[in-house]
Amino acid sequence: MSSSFFLKTKENPKFAKKGKNTAGTKRKGDVDPTGKGKLRAKKSSSKYNEEISSDSETESATAPKKRQSTEQIEYEETPQEKKLRLAKLYLEQLKEEEENKAEEASFETDLIAGRLQEEVLEQRGKLQRLIAKDLIPPDPSEIRMFRGHKLPITCLVITPDDKYIFSAAKDCSIIKWDVESGKKIHTIPGGRKGTEDRHVGHTAHILCMAISSDGKYLATGDMNNLIMIWEAESCKHLYKFTGHKGAVSGLSFRKGTHDLYSASHDRSIKVWNVDENAYVETLFGHQDSITGLDSLSRERCVTAGGRDGTVRVWKIAEESQLVFHGHEGSIDCIQLINEEHMVTGADDGSVCLWSVNKKKPLSTVKRAHGCHGDAGIEQPHWVSSVAALQNSDTIASGSHNSEVNVWKCGQNYRGLQPLFSVPVSGFVNSLKFSSSGQFLVAGVGQEHRLGRWWRLKEAKNGIYVIPLKRKPSDPEETKSAE
Repeated sequence: MSSSFFLKTKENPKFAKKGKNTAGTKRKGDVDPTGKGKLRAKKSSSKYNEEISSDSETESATAPKKRQSTEQIEYEETPQEKKLRLAKLYLEQLKEEEENKAEEASFETDLIAGRLQEEVLEQRGKLQRLIAKDLIPPDPSEIRMFRGHKLPITCLVITPDDKYIFSAAKDCSIIKWDVESGKKIHTIPGGRKGTEDRHVGHTAHILCMAISSDGKYLATGDMNNLIMIWEAESCKHLYKFTGHKGAVSGLSFRKGTHDLYSASHDRSIKVWNVDENAYVETLFGHQDSITGLDSLSRERCVTAGGRDGTVRVWKIAEESQLVFHGHEGSIDCIQLINEEHMVTGADDGSVCLWSVNKKKPLSTVKRAHGCHGDAGIEQPHWVSSVAALQNSDTIASGSHNSEVNVWKCGQNYRGLQPLFSVPVSGFVNSLKFSSSGQFLVAGVGQEHRLGRWWRLKEAKNGIYVIPLKRKPSDPEETKSAE
């Protein structure tokens, strides 16, 4: 047989595995007495050495049959086995990468879990971030003052991104400030009485303002019973809401929506839809002028009823209200801490903490800002404004005793402890914490926002930006935490 046929049998494993003798071929391992066959096989293998695969190289004439089949099985790899091998290799690489990132991944997982837990607690109104213990009094030189209004500041709001402040005053003007530079970004001038038809803006004292949680709309209310809606970005006038029969004294947007709640000296609360430029409904219940209003994400709002001595929680969807009693004087200001707790201030000088589940205050601090007057006929300083850092244990109160007091709430909001006071001269008519908790803004004037009972000539009408400084972290604690 020719050498080409001999090579074909060697290249093809099918033939190589069969141990049969065919015509003109020798079984591997047979000895040729003449030696010619062996010589011919050697020549053929050397001639085709570079072209023949490694399968045929293992099939040398001297290799045992058992060893040859073992080597052949070890080498051969099916497509499925190749996929499996590559998959294992890929998994090993992933494992190595994941081990390197294990610490970081664990930290991120903890963060996500913590965030979800916080959101659940926030919705239930039980979230209380313990921030107060780390706060320290600011240096007086670090407190900045912005001046631009001619008459006392009555109200202010901070944009959700903490970049801008809107303030309003008895001069009927609205000013947009840049927090970082302290410069005026935009001014909406006030108009004179009798120019309502041609003036775009307010022509009476502005008592309250609110900004939507997405920073799109700004709402302002005045003593002419009007509510005006502005585009916060450009300060462009959009709508005018009429319907109240008394001065508009409280405004708040429901968090996450463009539903607006308004309170008035006409003792009513109205609900508006700003997107639709529409009135929704009116709620009644207070027996005297409403002096303040606030809301968060639930479909409800809270109000301070002035001389009727009540705080009320209005459940809009259920068309019901909860009534709370506690102060001895006129309740002039109110602020929600979270969905379940709130803080109020009154002209009897007291600051109260409330839970929506209890009719009486959880905690009351009487004469929170001290007293004034001659001995024997002393009168407490009125609490004219309160603010709360949302979902935390930190609140602030303002009066006309030249100080803003910062307080720490006790466990489960039972108890109030004074942290420190910040020197501010004048009537503190409005207080707001920034969303980040990095600063507190006070709107100050020579007169109380609701009247002219006193006038402090030494005071200046302006906005104070008070930084909230934290204690430096202990390096040893940080190291041990790591």
